[in-house]
Amino acid sequence: MANKTIDHAITARSLTAAASDPTHAGILSFMRRKYTKQLKGVDTVVWGIPFDAATSNRPGARFGPQAIRRASAIFDNDPQYPFERDLFADMATIDYGDCLLDYGNHTKTPATIEREAARILKSGAYLLTLGGDHFVTYPVLKAHAALHGPLALVQFDAHQDTWPDERGRIDHGSFVGRAAREGLIDVERSIQIGIRTHAPEDCGIRIVYGYEVEEMRAEEIADTIVRHVGSPPAYLTFDIDCLDPAYAPGTGTPVAGGPSSAKILSVLRKLGALHIAGSDVVEVAPAYDHADMTAIAGSTIAMYMLGLRAEWLAERRG
Repeated sequence: MANKTIDHAITARSLTAAASDPTHAGILSFMRRKYTKQLKGVDTVVWGIPFDAATSNRPGARFGPQAIRRASAIFDNDPQYPFERDLFADMATIDYGDCLLDYGNHTKTPATIEREAARILKSGAYLLTLGGDHFVTYPVLKAHAALHGPLALVQFDAHQDTWPDERGRIDHGSFVGRAAREGLIDVERSIQIGIRTHAPEDCGIRIVYGYEVEEMRAEEIADTIVRHVGSPPAYLTFDIDCLDPAYAPGTGTPVAGGPSSAKILSVLRKLGALHIAGSDVVEVAPAYDHADMTAIAGSTIAMYMLGLRAEWLAERRG
């Protein structure tokens, strides 16, 4: 026990130090990263947005960031599979905590999220967001587009989220259509994977439907994504309902007929050729979960996003 520590999230002296907390104890930041609002010298920020007032079915995704952090305790700082590395040895990463929102005044929510996301991005850090319902991607996308210009959207989801709405509405089913109309995304390079519903319009976005995902190998799916998106900056958003309810029951709008977590994780592992400028995992609603299986899937997807970022940084730093 001489070299063991606990509560690494507050006791860590280095942003690249490994934690040694027991998986069943200690303060639950994401993967035991240091809790701090200080952005100096930070490569990557993990940030929660506990918001679910835009959901059209079962609420509860406001508890998603907590559940994902709790499930991430299983990652105990061994070299992370399948990346074969300590993700944080050369990637200074913090848990920035959550976005402070006024639960009684939702009209202020979009601007609050966008403003804080922009502050984080201004530091030069990569931003991984934990939702929250899928509306939160819209203001986060606005902050990224202000920095990079229109982004290719890589969306894993059971729903297109392109339903029409009026300006000012807060709806998790229409944010993609709004992002397309406002020029936040490059629709010709954007792609949606796992779609198992129909919306009135596709906004010109390439769709890989659920039945196609079922029939394709992971390598084929990844190759389709990489070829379609190309080299420009992309934003990777993962709605946990992309997965079949057998693997992710804890979500607001589950849709049967989806892929397994194993298959989609294999797809994510093969997206290293993309220039992923930002990412999120949304719609984890732990009240409907069983044995934390949805939270475990969500935390693993988030870990893969950090793994891809760690490899991207390592390649550019030589």
